[in-house]
Amino acid sequence: MRRTRITAYVASLFLAAGAALTGAASAQASSAAAATGYVALGDSYSSGVGAGSYLSASGDCKRSSKAFPQLWAAANSPSSFSFTACSGARTNDVLAGQLGPLNSTTGLVSISVGGNDAGFADVMTTCVTSTDSVCLSRINTAKAFVDSTLPGRLDSVYSAIRSKAPAARVVVLGYPRFYKLGQTCLGMSEAKRSAINNASDHLNTALAKRAAQHGFVFGDVTSSFTGHEICSGSSWLHSVNWLNIGESYHPTAAGQSGGYLPVFRNAA
Repeated sequence: MRRTRITAYVASLFLAAGAALTGAASAQASSAAAATGYVALGDSYSSGVGAGSYLSASGDCKRSSKAFPQLWAAANSPSSFSFTACSGARTNDVLAGQLGPLNSTTGLVSISVGGNDAGFADVMTTCVTSTDSVCLSRINTAKAFVDSTLPGRLDSVYSAIRSKAPAARVVVLGYPRFYKLGQTCLGMSEAKRSAINNASDHLNTALAKRAAQHGFVFGDVTSSFTGHEICSGSSWLHSVNWLNIGESYHPTAAGQSGGYLPVFRNAA
């Protein structure tokens, strides 16, 4: 018994030391990022559409003070912070209009992009207004695009980021699964919901693969949104919002702070 207690004690010391080192490493990573510039790129999931409190200067880009980039910057006080993410952005929009702030002193970059290229809005509109078969057909078209065309577009964006910010840690954020399965969900069949979730996973797999090829970190938000999908009873995502249709299927303020921010914080 005595040897068992000693072994357990020693093991607990190693675990505590490991936790301390992990915490220290995380703190050092955050400190390093804060000591340099942070640039937030991407689409509406980064700009904060759906979270409200939009910055007036951002216009149609709808950058929110409750978006995860703003929350991270407020908590970590980087030496500089540029928020160029924009609602509706595709890969070509990032290339054409968002990369200006990147330079050799940029230490941290976040980006979410690819959903609009794959026709996310049209997929959701089709699935809400059409039959199961039409919905699934449209999803298959989107998945084929993700397989055939999106990787090249992502490579162009990721290569441009690395060229302009050679020393930066780049975090690519993915997309959540949208629906809770296994229960009644008004207006959307189980088949549609399952196919939409699978399409999100399919897109995330492509994003993660291209990110890894460029030496970037992939931030998977699937787990952080689990239990907070649409029809979960505690959703961090807007369903169809007829009063503000552009916020449909986007994270709420809770989705930004509870879903995206922790994943980004851990990856940064």
